[in-house]
Parts: sequence; structure tokens; C-alpha cells
Amino acid sequence: MNGQPTVPARTDARVHDLLDEATAERPDAPAVTDGTGRWTYRELAAHSHAVDAWLRARGIGHGDRVLVQLPSTRELVALLYGTARRGAVLVPVNTGMKDYHLRAVMENAEPSLVVVTDPAVRRIAALAGDVPVLGLGEAWREIGAPAGRRASADAAPVGPDDIAVLVYTSGSTAAPKAVVCPHGRMVFATEAINLELGYRPDDVVFCRFPISWDYGLYKVLLTAAGRSEIVLADGESDLVLLRRIRETGATVVPIVPSLATMICALAEREPSRESRVRMFTNTGAALPKPTADGLRTAFPGAEVVIQFGQTECKRVSVLPPAFQDAKPDSVGRPLPGTRAFVVDDAGNALPPWETGEIVVEGPHVMPGYWRAPEQTARAFRPAPDGGLRLHTGDFGHVDEDGFLYYEGRRDDMFKHKGVRMSTTEIEAAATDVPGVRAAAVLPPADGRALAVFAEGDIDPHALLKELSLRLEPAKVPGVSRVVAELPLTAHGKHDRKQLARLLEGTTP
Repeated sequence: MNGQPTVPARTDARVHDLLDEATAERPDAPAVTDGTGRWTYRELAAHSHAVDAWLRARGIGHGDRVLVQLPSTRELVALLYGTARRGAVLVPVNTGMKDYHLRAVMENAEPSLVVVTDPAVRRIAALAGDVPVLGLGEAWREIGAPAGRRASADAAPVGPDDIAVLVYTSGSTAAPKAVVCPHGRMVFATEAINLELGYRPDDVVFCRFPISWDYGLYKVLLTAAGRSEIVLADGESDLVLLRRIRETGATVVPIVPSLATMICALAEREPSRESRVRMFTNTGAALPKPTADGLRTAFPGAEVVIQFGQTECKRVSVLPPAFQDAKPDSVGRPLPGTRAFVVDDAGNALPPWETGEIVVEGPHVMPGYWRAPEQTARAFRPAPDGGLRLHTGDFGHVDEDGFLYYEGRRDDMFKHKGVRMSTTEIEAAATDVPGVRAAAVLPPADGRALAVFAEGDIDPHALLKELSLRLEPAKVPGVSRVVAELPLTAHGKHDRKQLARLLEGTTP
């Protein structure tokens, strides 16, 4: 695939159109599987209509928010599509979100209905005030059998500009903030991504990530766009992960680096040449080359596709496998029908190979943050063509072919000993060292030395020596620590607050 797809993604569709179109084409094909069973597209569509009718009976109308704190199951997928049909707004939050942040989310979203796991009802009700809080068991009994359900007779028209989902992301602020995700922009992003990835009707997508995270959420939509099956596996034990990939006949496995490292370690202990996996898709952080090579060894014939994105536009770029040898350090090219380039501090586009802030334009750029005008104004700015330009806060450059190269986030970039650098480049050098499975770097601050943490089999002093062979002197950390496992956030990124705590009381 050397040329970019020319078939445009749509901007005028609704989220549930993806399900309805898949149902019309493949009604009896598997749609969604979880730990308790499987639904076909016909069954999923019927359940989504039942959810729509249930919401109407409960007085949920156009624009009302429905907050759910649930594990990823078939029922949650039905709630996603049924809420979309109603014209209401789904607010999925991570099951691991603590009450402190959940209270802030509820105050910000002002839901009209809350659905949680049955054991959590009493605790969540204490946070919700007068808002009805239902356990999923009670809600599902009320929803009832889906047989014969169709769209509600009084259904208000749902348009592409109506909000479908609020995706809460912690970002760099103390309180979670929500990215506003309208129907049309979500469908455009889904179809544009699929023009690059090419999900197929015979694909089985093994999804390890919660639907509360946009990486998991869009896997639901991508499988509908591809007429594929999704296996919801974020509740699976790490110990059975590889076995489940094989048992389910997975052909597509979305990953983040930590998950990829785990899969490689399991594959070394349980080698097998039997696999249907044809594609791994990475996001969240840069995938170390040794890890990518390990996946290709453990799953012969599988491609490892590098992606780069933010919830605010879902996906910035994808690096098709055909370009991985020619552009091994790139995070890819912009999605079809979109633009991604770099600008200087004044917002002027920079020529190839000059470093600046990565900005994005196109129909996938979301309209802003929910009830956060100041944050919205900083990140979402008018584009010259009258649309929106997303200022990502990420820095990098483009080459003469328009491919992006990521250098680090604003928060990851710093000056040390007079030299401008990023945690990303030091982490990449560390993962190039034999014996290092993963690495995280903590920038210097408040008298704290530049530090590197490694997960693997290597002596800390040997790691620093190896880094001195790969980096200029100012970029070599003063502290090296080898840990059994790097602490991660809920989204699979390095937890630098926890890393800082690990360094407390230590000296270079």
C-alpha cells in the first residue's frame, strides 16, 4: 500500500449507522464476544434497540448524559449503541477511577442516569445525589428481551453534530476533562483509520483495553466498520493472555508497549508456530524495536503497525507496513482527508526537518472539551480554512514526503546542561540496550538528577555505560535503576509520579 486510499470517510453518519450497516450486510456473523458469550450483529442491534426503548421509558432524552462505570462486556456495547440511537450522550468511566475523581466527573457531566456494577450501587449513589444509580443487573432486567424492538416512535432525529460520547482523560490537569465526541467526527475518524488498517469481515479483534479509553471504544466502532468480531478481554488474567489470543483465533491485536512486552515474554515461555494474528496495532507510546521484532518472531507473518494519536482527534497518523523499512523512525502519515504538520510558536508552518509543535486539521478534530472554555481555546484554535486546528502539545518534524516524526510532548521536553532533549529519545536509546525490555526516563527537577528506569536483565551501571555509547554526554542520565516492573497509568503510559516516589531518598 504505497498510495493513500482515495475513498473518503463520511462526515454525515451517526455512530449507530455503523452497527446498522454491518447488521444489514452480515446479520448472523459474530459481532461481540466477552467472557460469558457471543452476540451476532442481529442480536447486538436488537439489544441496542431495547436499550433505546428503555432509556425512553426512563425519561432520557436528546443530549442527556448517561454515565456508566462498567467492565467491557456485551451489555456495555449495547448501551453504547442504544444511547447513540436515543440521541443521549454516553459517559464511560474507567472501573478503576477513584471516588475523588469520579465525584469531579459527575459534577462536570451532570448525568441524568448512572449505571454501575451491582456491588458499587450504594457507594456510587452516595456520590450521585438525586441522580438515579442502577446496577447493571437491575438495568438489564428492566431492558428485558430485545425481541421485536425497533426504533422508538418518538425518537428525536439524531444528527452528525450531536454529541455521542464524552471521553474523560486526565491529561496534564489535576481533574479529568472530557473530550466532546460528536457522531459525525467519530464515524469519520473510524472510517479514515480503517482505510489505513483495513479491518476485514474474517477478522477477530482481541481487545485488551476498556471501552472507557478511546483506544478500546474505537475498536468497537472499527469492528463494525470492518464487519469484524471484537473479543472484549480487558478482564482476562495476564497469565492466560497468550492462550486466549490463540483460542479465540485473533487476527488483530491492539497493543501498547507494556502489553507487547508481556506478550513477547509469554511467547518465549510458550512457543508455538500456530497463530492467526496478521496485525498488531500500537499506540500510547513508542514501541521499542526489539519488542516489535519479538512480536514478529513469535507471530510469523504478522505486521506491526505504528500509530500516533490523541483523544482530541482520535488518530493523528498511521505508518503503513510498506513504509516501515524506508521510514523506521516515523509515526506515519496523516489519515486520509486530514492534515498534520508542525508549526513554530507563532503558528507558522515549518519546512521539512525543522522541529515544532504538531498540529492537526480535518473532520476528525473534535470540537473541544466539555464545559472547559479556557482549555478548549488553548488546544482547539481556528484554522485558516475556517475549521479547527488542534494544537497537540507534541513536538516533532515532518519529512519531505509529509511523514511525521515524534520527538516528545511539551512536558517530556526539557533543557539539561544547556542541551534541549526529550525523555522519548533517551528511552529509545535505553530500549536499544540488550537486556532492557522497557525503559522510562524522569527529567531532572528540584535538585533531582536525570534518571532512567529499566525493566529487564541488566546491571544499572552497565546501562549507563551503554547509554554513554549511544547519547551525547549531556543526555546520559546520572541515575540508573533496574526495576521488576515499570509503574504504568491506567492507559499504559509511564507513571512518572510513581517513578519520582521511587527515587525519593536516593542519591545519584
